[in-house]
Amino acid sequence: MQMNSAPHLLTEDRPEYERLLDDALRHAHERPELAGVGERLNAVQLRTMAMAAVALITATAAAEYEQYVKARDEARAPARDTADGTAPDGLDRTGAGVGAVVAVLAPMLAGTAAAIFLLVGYLLKMLEPPPAFARPMVDAGWFFAAATAAAILVAAIGLLVAALRNGSTSLPAGEAREHLPDEVALAKDAWRQALLERGIVPFLRDALTEPATGPVIPASHRPTGRLPKIGYSRPDFAGPDEGPAAAPRPTYSSPDFTSPDFGGPEHEPD
Repeated sequence: MQMNSAPHLLTEDRPEYERLLDDALRHAHERPELAGVGERLNAVQLRTMAMAAVALITATAAAEYEQYVKARDEARAPARDTADGTAPDGLDRTGAGVGAVVAVLAPMLAGTAAAIFLLVGYLLKMLEPPPAFARPMVDAGWFFAAATAAAILVAAIGLLVAALRNGSTSLPAGEAREHLPDEVALAKDAWRQALLERGIVPFLRDALTEPATGPVIPASHRPTGRLPKIGYSRPDFAGPDEGPAAAPRPTYSSPDFTSPDFGGPEHEPD
């Protein structure tokens, strides 16, 4: 496989690399050069090897990837300008933010005013005689209570309408990722095709045909059953089937004591 100086694979493009690799392994039986999958190396082993060689494989499609990244960055530039506060049609979008703040704060403020006016008004009406402004305060409290209810109703209707509008115009997550400008989509397809045909498939083919690329499985170690000698020699203890016979131990002979019946040579009288 040829090696080119490729830009580093971006994090957002790594899932696309994994999808291509998984798709190639899933349909390996459709390619004669990958027909040996499962005989010496299975799909899990091949995927592990390919994930460890991302830089090597993606280098084969360096030119296509660079063109794809460039086209994608150019397409994202207007979106970044929109995020800064300028809409595509040149209108300032801060009005929508002010409306949302008003929709949230209006019920809170009206409800607080209603509670204060009603509480103070009814407390004043309990006095004897009640002050003249007690009745207007109660009326103001009920007015703010009605305003609170109306503001809550308007906010709920606005949220419902916004949810319906966004639901009808938004795309599912999978479709949104694929909804790319034509230039970006073409550049992405060219990179995917080059990466698959010049990178992933040749790497898998080489891994199946070259034994040296296969995983090395160490041989299992079996104990010998004997203690290893590590710098000193143990005494030689001979068993029934092992080693020379031990040397005879030194014996101790006691003095010869004679008894009257078992004595030494008798002396005959002259």
